[in-house]
Amino acid sequence: MAQPLTSINLVAPAFKGLNTEDAALAQDPSFAEVADHAVIDRRGRLASRKGLSVITTTKTELGTDYIKAIHEFRDSGGNEKTFSVGNNKILSGEATLADETPAAYAISADNWKMVNFNDSIYFFQRGQEPLAYSNSSAAVEKLSLVAGAAGVSSAMYGNEVLAAYGRLWTADISSDTSTIYWSDLLQGHVWTGGSSGSIDVTKAWPNGYDEIVALAAHNDFLIIFGRDSILTYSGAEDPASMTLADAISGVGCVDRDTVQNTGSDIIFLSYGGLAGLGRTIQEQSMPMNNLSSGVSKDIVELAADEATGFSSAYHPKQKFYLICFAGQKTIYCFDTRARLEDGSLRATRWPSILFKSLHSSDRESGRLLIGGAHGIGVYSGYDDDGETYRFKYSSPELSFGDTAKLKFLKKIRPTMIGGSGQPIAIKWAYDFGTRSGSATITPTISNPTEYNVAEYNIDEYTSGSLVVREGVNANGSGLTLAITIEADINGTELSIQEINVLALTGRAL
Repeated sequence: MAQPLTSINLVAPAFKGLNTEDAALAQDPSFAEVADHAVIDRRGRLASRKGLSVITTTKTELGTDYIKAIHEFRDSGGNEKTFSVGNNKILSGEATLADETPAAYAISADNWKMVNFNDSIYFFQRGQEPLAYSNSSAAVEKLSLVAGAAGVSSAMYGNEVLAAYGRLWTADISSDTSTIYWSDLLQGHVWTGGSSGSIDVTKAWPNGYDEIVALAAHNDFLIIFGRDSILTYSGAEDPASMTLADAISGVGCVDRDTVQNTGSDIIFLSYGGLAGLGRTIQEQSMPMNNLSSGVSKDIVELAADEATGFSSAYHPKQKFYLICFAGQKTIYCFDTRARLEDGSLRATRWPSILFKSLHSSDRESGRLLIGGAHGIGVYSGYDDDGETYRFKYSSPELSFGDTAKLKFLKKIRPTMIGGSGQPIAIKWAYDFGTRSGSATITPTISNPTEYNVAEYNIDEYTSGSLVVREGVNANGSGLTLAITIEADINGTELSIQEINVLALTGRAL
């Protein structure tokens, strides 16, 4: 009597994101071994990321360099202007990049931190006099030349700047990495007199010595990130009387540009992986959370080798945190909609990418701006400035509940959304790649309606062959099985809803 086929379903594969930490055979099948150029969409599906739509058409001032940082300026009068830095210049504009560098002002590096404060935008980096721009001045100028400026000296030329609690704060100065300076109330150009001041935290470090890397504000706390520890000061609205509330040892921040405030938490890159600093009212403390437990080793290795620089963005519209390792052309994407059982975030990876710097707009449009050699672009569409990128999912080793019995694979039938006209490769491999096979399907080209799968039910609001349920015949046998689905994204999104595997179960070995 013929043995019946067994149907094994993988529902919402990669729902939990990447996991490269645990042994492949011991993993929950809801994780992925590979999830490249992907995001976890709002329905919990692994889907292709959006692409890069370039805005810049004239980038003469950028030369052969790339955009290191972007920031949008907006004042209370509704005036808006986009600034960026590159080629040792302060640049403005999006379609055409214009040089805004003050006359006779020499810039030696592009490691600027830009912040909006009280109808002005301020530019800070180590060893350079800070710069400022307002719509009334209509020009970027040295901070000391702003009308009414006071106390502007090399003592406060910090590498970090924070706009919070009605003033500017700066730290990480070339000759002093333990002092924080703050401006007068609502006066970002006044650094002496009034309520301006400073605090030396040398004696507050829990391990005896550390260096300030970054600053953040959260729930009336001033958060001071060192390389190996974190200090929190309460009462920051009145800095002259603020007091040390907590000192956390054993964890610090790798780089200023990895810190992002999500509203409910502060996410940053530590030397042990991605971390979150969350406040619990009951304990009146700030416990640490490891947010990258599935990919921490990969993140730590990238951070150790990164020589070009970091960039990050929290994008509330897409509900993800992105961290870019610019020199290694890699971005990790962390979905913030929900956390896994251990408190970590679901991660995916964007390798070999053109993106170099990131900025999340606070405009109603919710744009994610992307800097690079192209100038400035936005996170939009499904190609990278006309080029394809490779979406790839690989499952962990699947034993289907029994590692002792052979599986004879007969058919793989994925349910996918999108992918119109794009060849999709379906691959299978047994016993950690000792034997493998592959097949390709090409869904019929269709024109999805305005109400597509991103917003509405896939069965009711789709057109053409947007829902793909085409299966492929498979062969071979083994104790464990890994499945890979990959495709070049070229104008159409693709997501994986389910994978159905038809197999015969053989004898135990």
